[in-house]
Amino acid sequence: MNAAEARALAEKIRASVATAVVGRSAVLESLLTGLIADGHLLIEDLPGLGKTLMAKSFAQALGLAFQRIQFTSDLLPHDILGGEVLDASRSSFSFRPGPLFTNVLLADEINRAPPKVQSALLEAMQEYQVTSERTTYPLPRPFLVIATENPIELEGTYPLPEAQVDRFLLRVKVGYPETEEERTILARRRARADDRIDVAPVTDLATFRALQKAVETVEVDASVAGYIVELTRATRADARSEVGSSPRGSLALQKIARARALLLGRDFVLPDDVKAYAEAGLAHRIIVKPEPWIRGVRGEQIVRTALERTPVPKVR
Repeated sequence: MNAAEARALAEKIRASVATAVVGRSAVLESLLTGLIADGHLLIEDLPGLGKTLMAKSFAQALGLAFQRIQFTSDLLPHDILGGEVLDASRSSFSFRPGPLFTNVLLADEINRAPPKVQSALLEAMQEYQVTSERTTYPLPRPFLVIATENPIELEGTYPLPEAQVDRFLLRVKVGYPETEEERTILARRRARADDRIDVAPVTDLATFRALQKAVETVEVDASVAGYIVELTRATRADARSEVGSSPRGSLALQKIARARALLLGRDFVLPDDVKAYAEAGLAHRIIVKPEPWIRGVRGEQIVRTALERTPVPKVR
């Protein structure tokens, strides 16, 4: 699949998802780019803003299998992994897959799950496999996690380990809709006369995998690769950082920049592709020192400072 074909397919996907999701074009663009880049996505925002609808709509439009897990404090690893069950016909045990065995997983309120569940999910996100009763089972590909985190509820939640947060390619926020968008949401609901929204598939599993593989054909000039490295290193050199972004951040930024270039119909990366996702791709990998944190400094501000101070290369 070449860049022109990828751009045309992306337009069809956007149009299909837009039949269910009103507005939020920037958020939908980030989600689509992250999915094409074969990365996990973390959405931090308030309840009721359409996070579940967005995840389900993309899964339907892409022709992928979809599962949703509502994370709770009493969840156990086998609730998401599956487990061994007795097969009476064979008088033996067989593995029954859990909801992790899907293409797109919506992990709702991921920070409510206890540490053992987070550990099981971490293996799935990083290794694309699960382990049950000392046996390892591969997950279907693609395996993409779209996780949500509610920032206003602290009771009964567990802070995500930094190692797990680092596995997310992007962290995005949805935000409230504009006034006209919210009116359109109400009007569409009245016209449908049903709460259910179905999105027409515009591709299938094989075509989506081809689209993901096309990302690997996008060229990255040495100067642009150097720009990515300098941006990442700048987050470590900032005096306000306890821990800056790791090389995984550099790899993530390169991956998402290639995916953005492809969806814009190019087979090469520009510095603008890097800058567009630097904040969403690096900020959640930064740990701010206690004193700056108390003053309100967050990872996003450190990334913005890095963007301001790092010279932008000129690409031929």
